Amino acid sequence: MVEYSPGMRVIIRDEEWMVKKVERNNLDKQSLHCVGVSPLVKDRSAIFLTDLEEIIPVNPAEIKLVPDDSQYFKRSRLYIESQWRQQIPTDTGLHIGNQAAMDPMNYQLEPAQMALRRPKQRILIADTVGLGKTLEAGILMSELIARGKGKRILVVTVKSMMMQFQKEMWNRFTIPLIRLDSKKIQDIVNKQYINFPGKEDIACFEPTYAIEDFYKNMLRSLGKESVICKTILNFLLSHNYLYSYDEKCCINLFPVKYAL
Repeated sequence: MVEYSPGMRVIIRDEEWMVKKVERNNLDKQSLHCVGVSPLVKDRSAIFLTDLEEIIPVNPAEIKLVPDDSQYFKRSRLYIESQWRQQIPTDTGLHIGNQAAMDPMNYQLEPAQMALRRPKQRILIADTVGLGKTLEAGILMSELIARGKGKRILVVTVKSMMMQFQKEMWNRFTIPLIRLDSKKIQDIVNKQYINFPGKEDIACFEPTYAIEDFYKNMLRSLGKESVICKTILNFLLSHNYLYSYDEKCCINLFPVKYAL
């Protein structure tokens, strides 16, 4: 019986996989937690049972080395760079934030370094005008994205700063942000109505990515009476809708004439 261990490469269902974890089930058989290596199953996770699957271990001695004949070994360097970029940083140092399209000053790197040393990256940047608070925020956002902690970002700012902040984040840090002003909110509201059979006069609106994050985080942490929450709710009320909350922090919108 073959004993499998993490790090081994195996051929299962004509595809190459890397074993990440090995467990034994109730029948004393091994189950392999694998990640795809070959192009068809690249980065996909799967669990295989050794008593049901035909598993062929990859013999390192049979691997054929292919020389890199590209100029200055570009292919090898590109492959190594791509593998390095996929690694998630685990230390508190700066890896990509300080390499943005800017001329960084030492003091602009301090807020990100200070936040990364904390268990929770919460920091208030209150520098004076012109010292680069937007850049400092972008550096920290870039580092959090690289660590898998910046999957969703909410920026709350005045309308006059929305376009500037969006351009700065994209041009300098390649962070795409979508402006969610009053017009955009109205477009989302108009497109997200769901009419139920027999209830044509009642519409249910489930917030999309930005609004969903907004209510899950802001509503629970700040409460219904906060200024930020009231801003969105006042917009809904101005369009003749009342609202109520459910346990998932979604908003149920009802026309005023049908409200009880």
